[in-house]
Amino acid sequence: MLGLLARKVGMTQVFDDDGNLVPVTVIRVDANTVIAQKQKDKDGYDAVLLGVDDAKESRVSKPCLGQYPEGIKPKKHIKEFRNFGKECNIGDSLGEEILEGCRYIDVRGISKGKGFQGVVKRWGFGGGRASHGSKFHREPGSTGQSTYPHKTFKNVKLPGRMGRESVTELSLRVVKIDKTNHLLLVRGAVPGVNNGIVVVRPAVKKQRA
Repeated sequence: MLGLLARKVGMTQVFDDDGNLVPVTVIRVDANTVIAQKQKDKDGYDAVLLGVDDAKESRVSKPCLGQYPEGIKPKKHIKEFRNFGKECNIGDSLGEEILEGCRYIDVRGISKGKGFQGVVKRWGFGGGRASHGSKFHREPGSTGQSTYPHKTFKNVKLPGRMGRESVTELSLRVVKIDKTNHLLLVRGAVPGVNNGIVVVRPAVKKQRA
Protein backbone atom coordinates (compact mmCIF):
# COMPACT_ATOMS: atom_id res chain seq x y z
CA MET A 1 0.00 0.00 0.00
CA LEU A 2 1.18 3.48 -0.80
CA GLY A 3 2.50 5.48 2.11
CA LEU A 4 4.98 8.10 3.22
CA LEU A 5 6.82 9.16 6.32
CA ALA A 6 5.95 12.73 7.25
CA ARG A 7 6.19 15.15 10.15
CA LYS A 8 3.35 16.83 12.04
CA VAL A 9 3.99 20.58 12.11
CA GLY A 10 0.98 21.94 13.99
CA MET A 11 -2.44 23.45 13.38
CA THR A 12 -3.73 26.51 11.54
CA GLN A 13 -6.83 27.57 9.64
CA VAL A 14 -7.52 28.30 5.99
CA PHE A 15 -10.45 29.42 3.85
CA ASP A 16 -11.99 26.88 1.50
CA ASP A 17 -13.45 27.59 -1.93
CA ASP A 18 -16.81 28.56 -0.39
CA GLY A 19 -15.22 31.08 1.99
CA ASN A 20 -15.63 28.94 5.09
CA LEU A 21 -12.89 28.99 7.73
CA VAL A 22 -11.56 25.45 8.10
CA PRO A 23 -9.23 24.31 10.93
CA VAL A 24 -6.47 22.10 9.54
CA THR A 25 -3.45 20.16 10.72
CA VAL A 26 -0.26 20.84 8.78
CA ILE A 27 1.84 17.82 7.81
CA ARG A 28 5.22 18.34 6.14
CA VAL A 29 6.35 15.63 3.73
CA ASP A 30 10.14 15.58 3.58
CA ALA A 31 11.92 13.64 0.86
CA ASN A 32 11.41 9.90 1.38
CA THR A 33 14.44 8.04 0.08
CA VAL A 34 14.02 4.50 -1.24
CA ILE A 35 16.61 2.54 0.73
CA ALA A 36 15.79 -1.01 -0.34
CA GLN A 37 13.27 -3.12 -2.19
CA LYS A 38 12.12 -6.61 -1.32
CA GLN A 39 10.83 -9.03 -3.92
CA LYS A 40 8.50 -11.96 -3.51
CA ASP A 41 10.69 -14.50 -5.28
CA LYS A 42 13.67 -13.63 -3.10
CA ASP A 43 12.28 -12.34 0.21
CA GLY A 44 8.81 -13.89 0.20
CA TYR A 45 6.91 -10.61 -0.17
CA ASP A 46 7.03 -7.31 -2.05
CA ALA A 47 7.93 -4.21 -0.07
CA VAL A 48 9.70 -0.87 -0.24
CA LEU A 49 11.88 0.51 2.55
CA LEU A 50 11.69 4.31 2.95
CA GLY A 51 13.79 6.57 5.15
CA VAL A 52 13.79 10.25 6.13
CA ASP A 53 16.17 12.60 7.98
CA ASP A 54 19.88 12.00 7.51
CA ALA A 55 21.76 10.63 10.51
CA LYS A 56 25.42 11.09 11.41
CA GLU A 57 27.48 8.11 10.31
CA SER A 58 29.46 8.31 13.56
CA ARG A 59 26.25 7.54 15.47
CA VAL A 60 25.27 4.53 13.36
CA SER A 61 26.73 1.10 14.04
CA LYS A 62 28.77 -0.52 11.30
CA PRO A 63 26.39 -3.49 10.84
CA CYS A 64 23.50 -1.06 10.36
CA LEU A 65 25.57 1.23 8.16
CA GLY A 66 26.45 -1.68 5.89
CA GLN A 67 22.79 -2.20 4.98
CA TYR A 68 22.59 1.12 3.14
CA PRO A 69 23.45 1.09 -0.58
CA GLU A 70 26.40 3.10 -1.77
CA GLY A 71 25.64 6.78 -2.10
CA ILE A 72 22.71 6.76 0.35
CA LYS A 73 23.22 8.34 3.76
CA PRO A 74 21.88 6.56 6.86
CA LYS A 75 18.46 7.69 8.04
CA LYS A 76 17.01 8.39 11.45
CA HIS A 77 13.54 7.07 10.64
CA ILE A 78 12.85 3.99 8.49
CA LYS A 79 9.56 2.36 7.55
CA GLU A 80 8.69 -0.63 5.38
CA PHE A 81 5.62 -0.49 3.13
CA ARG A 82 4.35 -3.77 1.72
CA ASN A 83 2.72 -3.94 -1.71
CA PHE A 84 3.73 -0.36 -2.39
CA GLY A 85 1.88 -0.17 -5.70
CA LYS A 86 4.22 2.35 -7.32
CA GLU A 87 7.25 1.72 -9.49
CA CYS A 88 10.42 3.10 -7.93
CA ASN A 89 14.12 2.36 -7.74
CA ILE A 90 16.66 2.39 -4.96
CA GLY A 91 17.85 5.93 -4.39
CA ASP A 92 14.65 7.59 -5.65
CA SER A 93 13.20 10.46 -3.66
CA LEU A 94 9.43 10.35 -3.11
CA GLY A 95 7.19 13.14 -1.90
CA GLU A 96 3.61 14.31 -1.66
CA GLU A 97 3.10 13.77 -5.38
CA ILE A 98 2.27 10.09 -4.84
CA LEU A 99 -0.82 11.21 -2.88
CA GLU A 100 -2.05 13.35 -5.74
CA GLY A 101 -5.74 12.74 -6.27
CA CYS A 102 -6.41 11.42 -2.75
CA ARG A 103 -9.27 13.27 -1.08
CA TYR A 104 -8.96 11.30 2.16
CA ILE A 105 -5.93 9.90 3.95
CA ASP A 106 -5.17 7.83 7.04
CA VAL A 107 -2.54 9.08 9.47
CA ARG A 108 -0.80 6.91 12.06
CA GLY A 109 1.37 8.26 14.86
CA ILE A 110 2.32 7.93 18.52
CA SER A 111 -0.16 9.72 20.75
CA LYS A 112 0.90 12.20 23.42
CA GLY A 113 2.01 10.62 26.69
CA LYS A 114 -0.08 11.51 29.74
CA GLY A 115 1.92 9.64 32.38
CA PHE A 116 0.33 7.62 35.19
CA GLN A 117 -3.34 8.53 35.46
CA GLY A 118 -6.32 7.44 37.53
CA VAL A 119 -9.51 5.83 36.32
CA VAL A 120 -11.44 9.11 35.99
CA LYS A 121 -9.07 10.62 33.44
CA ARG A 122 -7.88 7.37 31.86
CA TRP A 123 -11.23 5.62 31.42
CA GLY A 124 -13.82 8.33 32.03
CA PHE A 125 -15.20 6.95 35.30
CA GLY A 126 -17.79 9.19 36.91
CA GLY A 127 -16.55 8.80 40.47
CA GLY A 128 -18.61 9.25 43.60
CA ARG A 129 -20.40 12.18 45.18
CA ALA A 130 -18.37 15.33 45.87
CA SER A 131 -20.54 16.33 48.83
CA HIS A 132 -19.34 16.44 52.45
CA GLY A 133 -19.26 13.08 54.15
CA SER A 134 -18.76 10.98 51.04
CA LYS A 135 -15.75 8.71 51.21
CA PHE A 136 -15.85 7.72 47.55
CA HIS A 137 -14.66 10.33 45.06
CA ARG A 138 -12.17 9.28 42.37
CA GLU A 139 -11.31 5.73 43.44
CA PRO A 140 -11.73 2.81 41.00
CA GLY A 141 -14.07 0.89 43.30
CA SER A 142 -14.33 -2.87 43.51
CA THR A 143 -11.97 -4.85 41.29
CA GLY A 144 -12.73 -8.41 42.36
CA GLN A 145 -14.61 -10.61 44.80
CA SER A 146 -14.66 -10.35 48.59
CA THR A 147 -14.47 -14.14 48.93
CA TYR A 148 -12.66 -16.90 47.03
CA PRO A 149 -10.91 -16.43 44.67
CA HIS A 150 -9.16 -13.40 46.19
CA LYS A 151 -7.86 -11.84 43.01
CA THR A 152 -8.50 -9.00 40.60
CA PHE A 153 -10.33 -10.00 37.46
CA LYS A 154 -8.54 -9.71 34.13
CA ASN A 155 -9.22 -6.73 31.85
CA VAL A 156 -10.49 -4.56 34.69
CA LYS A 157 -10.04 -0.87 33.95
CA LEU A 158 -7.54 0.40 36.51
CA PRO A 159 -5.11 3.30 36.93
CA GLY A 160 -1.97 3.10 34.82
CA ARG A 161 0.10 4.63 32.07
CA MET A 162 -1.96 6.65 29.63
CA GLY A 163 -1.08 7.71 26.11
CA ARG A 164 2.04 7.17 24.00
CA GLU A 165 0.38 4.46 21.95
CA SER A 166 0.12 3.87 18.23
CA VAL A 167 -3.06 5.60 17.02
CA THR A 168 -4.49 5.68 13.49
CA GLU A 169 -6.90 8.40 12.45
CA LEU A 170 -9.01 7.24 9.50
CA SER A 171 -10.44 9.19 6.57
CA LEU A 172 -9.06 12.66 7.24
CA ARG A 173 -10.03 15.03 4.44
CA VAL A 174 -7.21 16.65 2.48
CA VAL A 175 -8.08 20.34 2.25
CA LYS A 176 -5.03 21.43 0.27
CA ILE A 177 -1.66 20.17 -0.97
CA ASP A 178 1.09 22.80 -1.02
CA LYS A 179 3.63 21.45 -3.49
CA THR A 180 5.95 24.43 -3.08
CA ASN A 181 6.49 23.88 0.64
CA HIS A 182 5.71 20.12 0.57
CA LEU A 183 2.78 20.45 2.96
CA LEU A 184 -0.46 18.56 3.42
CA LEU A 185 -3.33 20.50 5.01
CA VAL A 186 -5.66 17.98 6.60
CA ARG A 187 -8.96 18.56 8.38
CA GLY A 188 -9.02 16.69 11.66
CA ALA A 189 -6.80 15.81 14.59
CA VAL A 190 -3.50 14.06 13.89
CA PRO A 191 -2.03 11.97 16.73
CA GLY A 192 1.26 12.89 18.35
CA VAL A 193 3.24 15.93 19.35
CA ASN A 194 4.28 18.74 17.05
CA ASN A 195 7.37 17.84 15.03
CA GLY A 196 6.61 14.14 15.53
CA ILE A 197 6.90 11.51 12.80
CA VAL A 198 3.66 10.13 11.32
CA VAL A 199 2.81 7.66 8.56
CA VAL A 200 0.50 8.95 5.83
CA ARG A 201 -1.35 6.66 3.42
CA PRO A 202 -4.44 6.83 1.18
CA ALA A 203 -7.62 6.13 3.12
CA VAL A 204 -8.64 2.47 3.19
CA LYS A 205 -12.32 3.13 3.98
CA LYS A 206 -12.99 5.89 1.47
CA GLN A 207 -12.35 5.81 -2.25
CA ARG A 208 -9.83 8.05 -3.93
CA ALA A 209 -11.14 10.98 -5.95
